[in-house]
Amino acid sequence: MNTSLSRAVWPEVPTADALVLVPVGSTEQHGPHLPLTTDTVIARAVAERVAARLPGRAVVAPAIAYGNSGEHADFPGTISIGHEALRTVLIETVRSLALWAWRVVFVNGHGGNVRTLDEAVSTLREQGHHVAWTPCVFPGDAHAGRSETSVMLHLAPDEVRLSAAAAGDTRPLAVLMPHLVESGVRSVAPNGVLGDPAGAGEQEGRALLDVLVGDTVRRVTAFTPDSRGRLSEPS
Repeated sequence: MNTSLSRAVWPEVPTADALVLVPVGSTEQHGPHLPLTTDTVIARAVAERVAARLPGRAVVAPAIAYGNSGEHADFPGTISIGHEALRTVLIETVRSLALWAWRVVFVNGHGGNVRTLDEAVSTLREQGHHVAWTPCVFPGDAHAGRSETSVMLHLAPDEVRLSAAAAGDTRPLAVLMPHLVESGVRSVAPNGVLGDPAGAGEQEGRALLDVLVGDTVRRVTAFTPDSRGRLSEPS
């Protein structure tokens, strides 16, 4: 079975037990070295690899490529549709999919979408929909740092300007968060990087992605959402 809805024809789409993975990304600056589509590329790659490990059950929907990215609004190229618009998109996406799909899992690549996903998925679950979401998170990475750069060197090496990579603000995200909420990323990192991409490499990116995909497969298979609809690790 073709696991990509974007390349499928309707008679081959499963219905009785269809699990639809919906990548949710963003179009926002990722420093001077990573493309604006980084979050979407990663979310789509995770969803596709998870679907490939669940043959006959999972299909991948076209990615939702615009997210809640207001913290990056000071950088040219960023396109943000904000919390309310994204919430509506997520809700209406599930309502439409529910006409033929069994379950829906959003695979989220952008941290700014978290509150919106929590609210939208909680609302949908209260309405009786079988929906949840799961994040694409790499250890030690805030934004356009070593981990994210490594993963993109694995997924889309031709789109990485490694010669332009430079450290930004390397303080922990917990320390930076109040400043990001109040004034945006540019107030703490003029180059848009939260972290340091130094040392990034394709093999490290491949290993990071493999771990994330394995974790996601286990979460999706167990399908045990918490009160906000986030998939948790199976016990």
